[in-house]
Formats: sequence, structure tokens, C-alpha cells
Amino acid sequence: MLDAVLVPVAILIIVAYHIFLLYKIRKDPLQTVIGINNIAKRAWVRSIMKDMDKKNILAVQTLRNSIMASTLMASTAILLTSGVAAFLSSNYSVKRPLESAVYGARDDFSIAVKFLSLLACFLFSFLCYMQSIRFVNNVNYLINVPPSYGSPLITPEFVGDVLVRGFAFYSIGTRAFYVAFPLLLWIYGPIPVLLCSIALVPVLYHLDVSGDVVGAVRDVDEKPVNQQFMV
Repeated sequence: MLDAVLVPVAILIIVAYHIFLLYKIRKDPLQTVIGINNIAKRAWVRSIMKDMDKKNILAVQTLRNSIMASTLMASTAILLTSGVAAFLSSNYSVKRPLESAVYGARDDFSIAVKFLSLLACFLFSFLCYMQSIRFVNNVNYLINVPPSYGSPLITPEFVGDVLVRGFAFYSIGTRAFYVAFPLLLWIYGPIPVLLCSIALVPVLYHLDVSGDVVGAVRDVDEKPVNQQFMV
């Protein structure tokens, strides 16, 4: 059965790429867009907390926009989850015009597994966006705490870590949306899943490792900043 061979290979390709990306973020963040953004977020927190009297409104508006973006994506994810769940609970019968020997299994159990995988992907994305809202919402309070009134633990480094963690959940939720594309094509067979996964990796690499952004950052000598805000 092609489903038992091609689908695990497709998933393995996506997982291997993200393991490679995580390694790059940990070892050399300046080679990835995510690593550069994390450094920028920590620097932004330090800048805001250093001059809070003049930048408090800017901080609140920026964080509010981030929360609105996460809320929109969470609403989209739960809407898609509800749609897939409603489809599964209906009495819809799938036609079988294709041969299962070439295009994969088309029995009721296999169709249910395909839609349940898609449902789990959207639900996981929703949970990640909710966690992103939670962490960014906490930053709203932490970043406005004056140093003279706050706990010694509420430092710019700590607030920056909370902000980076919130956006990490946002990125993971978005990745789940990307993974939903191969799972959606699984409805039409395992071959489209493999082809979509192979095509998805170069697209993600282009988004994660941008030569223009990385080159621009390396042209600026910010070695002390990079060491201080290293992921």
C-alpha cells in the first residue's frame, strides 16, 4: 500500500527539515530569519524598558497588534477545525473513481484517518496560537513594570525571553498550517502528499533563510549585541 510508504516518507522530510532549522537557530541564529527576529525582539524589549516613560504607548500598541494577529489565526484554525469535524460527522460518502493500488486506500477507515489527521493539525495550530496570545499578553504587564517597583526577576532579559517564547508558539502554529497542505492533498492519494512535501521544503527554506536579511545583518558589526542576545 502506497499510503504506508509515501506518507511516512513525506512526514519524515518535513520533520528532518525542521530539525535542521532548529539546529541552525541554536548554533548560528544569524543565518536564519527566526534567529535574527529573536535578537531584534530582545533588543526591542531592552529599548522599551530603558525609556518606558516615552515609549509605553508604543509598546502597548505593538503588543496589541501581535495579539490581534494571533487571535485572527486562532479563529481561522478553530473555524477550519469545526468545518472538518462537521464534515466527519455528516453522512457524506466518498466516491471511489480511482484504483487504490495506485492512488492509495479509499475505504471508509482510511478516509476517516485522513480527515482526523487534518483535524488534529488545525487543532494543534489553534492551541499554539492560544499559547502565543497568553505569553504576549503577559508581556503587556511585565514590560510596563518600573524597575523600582518590580521584582528583581523582572529584567529586560526575562521579558525578552517571554516575548520570544510567545512568538515561537506563533511560528509553530503557522508551521502547522503549512503541514496542513500535504495532509489536505492526502485525500487525493499519497503521491500528492509526497510531491507537496518535497515542494514545501524549498519554500520554507527560502522563508527561513533569507540571504538578503542575513547579509544585511552581517554587514553591521554588532558582535557584542549578538553575544548578549544569543538564543
